[in-house]
Amino acid sequence: MFSKSKINEPGPKPSETETKKGADAKKAAGSDYKPSGPKPAPSVLSSDLLITGNLKTTGDIQVEGQVEGDIRAHLLTVGEGATIKGEVVADDVVVNGRVVGRVRGLKVRLSSSARVEGDIIHKTIAIESGAHFEGSVQRQDDPLSTGAKKMPTAAAADAPKS
Repeated sequence: MFSKSKINEPGPKPSETETKKGADAKKAAGSDYKPSGPKPAPSVLSSDLLITGNLKTTGDIQVEGQVEGDIRAHLLTVGEGATIKGEVVADDVVVNGRVVGRVRGLKVRLSSSARVEGDIIHKTIAIESGAHFEGSVQRQDDPLSTGAKKMPTAAAADAPKS
């Protein structure tokens, strides 16, 4: 059939359309609170700080103190004098200090000063010479997803026997 040319049609100009598409893409991505300016600086938890509770952010966290709870972030850097007791979930995890608990990350790096006591679930991992690690290592294509695969096994073990 015939198609109509859009050259002379009224409507938004290409620059307006591009702006609207960008805003719609951000809404579709499910971003609840992303700043509209440049990327914010990482949150730094100083060495004299003790936090009891869970931390969750879409940004970066640098821990130099102690955290007793789970942490979820985009990039997590554990300083040399830092201790985290809980599960760590981040796209990128760099451990220079101590983590007691499970580590989940797309990229996990244990430096020579790292001390990890717990399982590591990763897509890629790097362990420097001198790092201390006790636990198991498992590679997964999507390590950030929850362990839903393990639920039926645990449910079956807890099921009443007749």
